[in-house]
Amino acid sequence: MDEVAVAIADPVRRHILTMLREEPLSAGDIAQRFTISRPAVSRHLRVLRDSGLVRDELVGRRRIYRLDAAPLAPLIDWLTGLAGTDRWARHLDALETEVYRTRRERRSRGPAAHRRENTA
Repeated sequence: MDEVAVAIADPVRRHILTMLREEPLSAGDIAQRFTISRPAVSRHLRVLRDSGLVRDELVGRRRIYRLDAAPLAPLIDWLTGLAGTDRWARHLDALETEVYRTRRERRSRGPAAHRRENTA
């Protein structure tokens, strides 16, 4: 997970991943889309390859890169847990259940019991 986090920390590498999401590209095609040098792009591709986020295949004299998003799963799971959205959803579900239970109890006791509660 740490290698993946380091790999996606750089904006150039994130842009490369976005490009590869659309289609597999050669190293040359990727390099043409940046103002940085080809060796710099090669270093970024090596980091992405070492983290497992891209796979490469030699086709003739060209190296074709493809996105492999599977290594992102542990990082996504960790971030989701950190964000706590599931925890809030459980709390809100519990609150909703309690509201419905209270309404149901009040209805079953009738209007006279409800008036006594409010005046006490």
